Amino acid sequence: MITLFRLLARVPMPLMHRLGALLGWLVWWCAPDYRRRFKANAESAGFSPAQYRPAIAAAGHMASELPWLWLRPQGESVLTRVVRWEGVEAFEAAMRAKKGVILVAPHLGSWEMCGQAIGERFVESFGPITALFRPARKKWMADLIAAGSRDRPGLQTLPTNNTGVRGLIRTLRSGGYTGILPDQVPPLGQGVWAPFLGRPAYTMTLLPRLAQQTGAACFLSVCERLPRGAGYVIRFEPIVGTALTDPEASIEDAAAAMNDGIGRLIHSLPGQYVWDYARYKEPRGEPAVVASAAGGAAP
Repeated sequence: MITLFRLLARVPMPLMHRLGALLGWLVWWCAPDYRRRFKANAESAGFSPAQYRPAIAAAGHMASELPWLWLRPQGESVLTRVVRWEGVEAFEAAMRAKKGVILVAPHLGSWEMCGQAIGERFVESFGPITALFRPARKKWMADLIAAGSRDRPGLQTLPTNNTGVRGLIRTLRSGGYTGILPDQVPPLGQGVWAPFLGRPAYTMTLLPRLAQQTGAACFLSVCERLPRGAGYVIRFEPIVGTALTDPEASIEDAAAAMNDGIGRLIHSLPGQYVWDYARYKEPRGEPAVVASAAGGAAP
């Protein structure tokens, strides 16, 4: 599998995106449960078929990008594929203030590209971007990711446990930055119910707690794919004046404010959201990982 990915990593991105679009539509027509969940999530959020249909191909684009993102030749910069940065000045100003930055980056556009490109661009100025990372359960996938992430510049990973959360708090309090996927369903006890695109969804409290307890600046962040494999646009939008960054706000209000920001971002780009994700499912039980006010993590 690693050998195959290395070969695919050398295929031009426009061609890989065309192949990915075919894959996205093949899965759409061959997987009725996937198709039903995809449509239900998008339509319940108020989007028409014309608005969400591009996301069918975008799901394939996401898969077709992985060989290049994970196993491209060393020395080939991600930045050669990012054609434009928007709102980057506000991000840089927040980093220079050394109060820490949290990038709120949902499953929209190319989030894998987003993390790599941001880390690669800013590693010399601000150090690596730090992220929580849970290894894949399947060995072949874990080996593939390990082969691809090794020696990539600008990325530091921490485990998805209390030790990792403590590391994130230290990173933010020392003026560093992190990126978090905020629209995942957290394990039971690690979230609250909050509106998400018009429906109650079990929503993580880790990101709001980190923001409230560290005083870090928060930015919505997205990496939009341009048509026909032409490249990407990375955007930063500061989140200000909401409960998410108000240390006095309840965690429920902070989570709702986070979801509201994510919803606005999705409304701006519905054709690149991962609509098949079971966002409204009941949470599963796992040991709790919660940021504590003392700067550590507590069960």
